[in-house]
Amino acid sequence: MKYISGIHALNTPCSLNTMGDWHVSSLQWDNPCMYDTEESIFGDFGIEYNKKIPEHTEAYPVANHIRAFLDLMDHGQFGYAQGTNRDFIANQDYNEIIFSKVLLLKNNKNWPEIKDFMNKEFKMDWVKFLKEDIKAP
Repeated sequence: MKYISGIHALNTPCSLNTMGDWHVSSLQWDNPCMYDTEESIFGDFGIEYNKKIPEHTEAYPVANHIRAFLDLMDHGQFGYAQGTNRDFIANQDYNEIIFSKVLLLKNNKNWPEIKDFMNKEFKMDWVKFLKEDIKAP
């Protein structure tokens, strides 16, 4: 299934208790970033249906803010993801689900960059999670 993600999804309100981005008017909405759930390790996790987006009358499936962040990691778009922890998600209640989903990207060609980005973005929470994951049976 095709869905809207990336920076466009971060600028679309979702059902989570997250802030999202606030640069809606500075984006080009003619061709929003689209991905396919069947080509993603995350499947249909975090997709919300019948969402309205700026400059369109029809409704679309759109990634929630966590899924949009995960897609940015998966595609190596770290510049768009900068500030996710503090600004876009801004809710530590979601850290464990974010971390466990990011860990699915261990075999991604960008894993060293993903891991480094997570270290910078989530600091000790990410480091502790990785240490606990290594200890897990």
